[in-house]
Amino acid sequence: MRALTFLAHRFVAGDDISDAIDAVRELNADGLKVTLDNLGEDSHDKEHALAAAEENLTMLRRIAESGVDANISLKLSQLGMGFDDGLARDSLLRIVAEAERLKNFVRIDMEGSKFTQKTLDLFYALHDAHPGVGIVLQASLRRTEGDCRDAVARKVRVRLCKGAYKEPAEAAYPDKKDVDANYDRCAAILAGAPIPAMATHDDARIEAALKAFDAAGLVKADYELQMLYGIRGKRARELRALGHAVRIYVPYGTHWFPYFYRRIRERKENLLFIARNFFE
Repeated sequence: MRALTFLAHRFVAGDDISDAIDAVRELNADGLKVTLDNLGEDSHDKEHALAAAEENLTMLRRIAESGVDANISLKLSQLGMGFDDGLARDSLLRIVAEAERLKNFVRIDMEGSKFTQKTLDLFYALHDAHPGVGIVLQASLRRTEGDCRDAVARKVRVRLCKGAYKEPAEAAYPDKKDVDANYDRCAAILAGAPIPAMATHDDARIEAALKAFDAAGLVKADYELQMLYGIRGKRARELRALGHAVRIYVPYGTHWFPYFYRRIRERKENLLFIARNFFE
């Protein structure tokens, strides 16, 4: 457990929002933007789901009070999706309303494929009335190219990631090369969306996306490059020095063990990825 605690300190900003705000200030000082995430997934009762909603409201207020450059990301399963979809929807609307009051932005993270359609349905049900909300799509899923085209048609903000969940072959590409190819196709499609966000540490994927954006006539202010806290920090700063908008996904909270365990358990590639970057 002691080694895992050390690991957590490398990739998690701290236990509470004050720790997270301190980490944001350090990143902002290097010109890096941030999205904050309070760790925790799959709330199984109303008490925990409501507490998660309150923490997201606290995040938004502390960001505003401190004046840091950050928005927030959240998971619907943490708000109760899975056992009470109405509760998750009501909490999300409260959070979005507070973000609008504070002139901030909320990104809905994508979870395992069992939640994909439910997440998109809820997102699109509120997007027209609340455009300050974005979504995440996963290049590992076979459906995502179509979802990207739909997102462009609906003019929504998308973060494209590869996806950290182990999925059945009928839902996802089992081979990395196919995930990479789909990522590049989706990035090119998302050149037509507002402020596409490319979440990847893969230089080949970054270069392919930048090439597609350049071909579409986008300038550096039109998109974001995103990376995880504690991963390839030097590369993030290099990209920022080149004039790109770079945003770091900063998780915090005491639920760091499930955060790591799920990813290490589900895909051995995740453990190898963390190991390669630990001594950067």
